[in-house]
Amino acid sequence: MAYVLIFAIRAFGQVLTFALLAEAFLSWFAGNPYSGPGKAYWMIRRFTEPIVTPCRKILSRFNTGMFDFSVLLAMILVQVVERLLVYVVLIIA
Repeated sequence: MAYVLIFAIRAFGQVLTFALLAEAFLSWFAGNPYSGPGKAYWMIRRFTEPIVTPCRKILSRFNTGMFDFSVLLAMILVQVVERLLVYVVLIIA
């Protein structure tokens, strides 16, 4: 049972990481919201925005210039939380 839960946690973490990576990549091509990449960008952004917004608020305190590292911070946090949850499941099981 624990291995099924670990598999689900890792799969969800990978989906979130892939969605964050896709959001970062598609942001370069999302100039027109009615184009294919623009529609995909806004769909993925609606999925990832609850994760990225707190990271953006944290990083707004620092001067990063014109670069937005909030997606990178969100990817790191997703990986850390994923590993912590897997560790907790292994300890409990």
